[in-house]
Amino acid sequence: MADTVLIEGLVVETVVGVYDWEREVTQDLVIDLEMAWDNRVPGRTDDVADALDYAAVSARVETCLQALRPQLLEHGAEVLAKALQDEFGITWLRLAIRKPGAVPTAQAVGVQIERGVR
Repeated sequence: MADTVLIEGLVVETVVGVYDWEREVTQDLVIDLEMAWDNRVPGRTDDVADALDYAAVSARVETCLQALRPQLLEHGAEVLAKALQDEFGITWLRLAIRKPGAVPTAQAVGVQIERGVR
């Protein structure tokens, strides 16, 4: 199956970072998700109940990262990927987390992981 559901540019405000000052403020993270999902059924039925609920996935991304308050983006990515796979039955996903402004000369820094079997 090559079908995917995309969520791109989801902004989550949370505590993130390893420096003392970073643990006292919130910063934006930008999340991109590509998730394997069989879109044939919702494509045929036109029923939202058959689709991967990207509003619910987006809300879960936000609550997960806000509760986690990760020091490292790598940790945030691993915990988030597992939560999404477990809670929504996603067999494969590609997840990118970017931290804008972390390096003054870069637009953003970040990590990207793939988990599961497509």
